[in-house]
This record gives sequence, C-alpha cells and structure tokens, in this order.
Amino acid sequence: LKSLVNDLMSLSRIEANKHDEPNDVIELSKIVQTSALDAAGAERSSRLNIKVTKNLCIKGDQHQIEQLVRNLVDNALKYGSPTKDVLISLSDSDQRVITLRVQDHGTGIPPEHVPHLTRRFYRTDPARSIANGGTGLGLAIVKHIVERHRGRLDIQSVLGEGTAVEVEFPIYIKDATLVS
Repeated sequence: LKSLVNDLMSLSRIEANKHDEPNDVIELSKIVQTSALDAAGAERSSRLNIKVTKNLCIKGDQHQIEQLVRNLVDNALKYGSPTKDVLISLSDSDQRVITLRVQDHGTGIPPEHVPHLTRRFYRTDPARSIANGGTGLGLAIVKHIVERHRGRLDIQSVLGEGTAVEVEFPIYIKDATLVS
C-alpha cells in the first residue's frame, strides 16, 4: 500500500508541472549508472550490463530522470529472465537525440497489450504483477516524465525474446541551445 501511495503522489507531482520544461542541465550518463544500480540493489546488480561510456547532457529534472531509470530497470529485472542480463545503454545519434535503452530477455509481452502499457493500473498479468510488488503505475509515471522532458517513448516486445524500452531525449549541447 505504501508503494501505491508513493507512486500516486509522484504521478500527481509530475502531472502538476508537465508543461514546465526543465531548465537544469544534467549529465545523463552518471544518473543512468547510479539509478540502474540503485534499482537493482546488491542482490540483482550482477544481472545488469550497463553500456554508458560518454558524458551526455540533457535539460532535465534529475529526480524525475532517476525515477524513470529506476522504474524501467526494476521492470526489466522483475519481468525479464532471472538468468539473463538486463542491458542498459545510452547513445547519441547525429548529435540531436540521446537514446536510453533498457532491454530484458524475458517472455515478452503479447502485441495486443503493448499499446496499453503506459495506462494507469494496466497489467498484462494482474496476478504476476501484484506478486512482484507492482502498482501498475510505473510506466504511466515514465510516460509523463518523458512528455515533460519533450522526449519520445517506444516499447518493443517479442514473445519468447523479451522487451526493450527506448526513451529519446533532445540532446543539450554546451554553449548552445537545446537542439529540437
């Protein structure tokens, strides 16, 4: 119940300022690494394969980006194969977009469920989600954080292979303006 209340309060705060574009310049590389390890905890950190090598910056709300990464990594660890790594990567393409990718190698999600995953309380398997401690709000929170940061969210899943979530953010270039 406590996690449900926390998630609802978090979602309310994010929605309250969703039209206010963040002004802080944050280094996404460090945040991704730290938040991914935080989400995994000591008992699951060995399952993370983090490929973040460059110092990439965005205009963002650090606490919200931390929450986004924790939610994505926690989902991948919960619903991915317990014997296979979760891949977390950060890359930039043609200096315009930074892509955060979190990929598991689990059972995947049936295609009819994928378009609904960011709806509040939506669950593909309610019994399994509740057993794993999910509130059904994690991807709804992620969606709203992505929107506030003027980003794009894409979820791809193949049955029997796993799920990949990609979040694209406009890159921030120092001594310049935000590239849109």
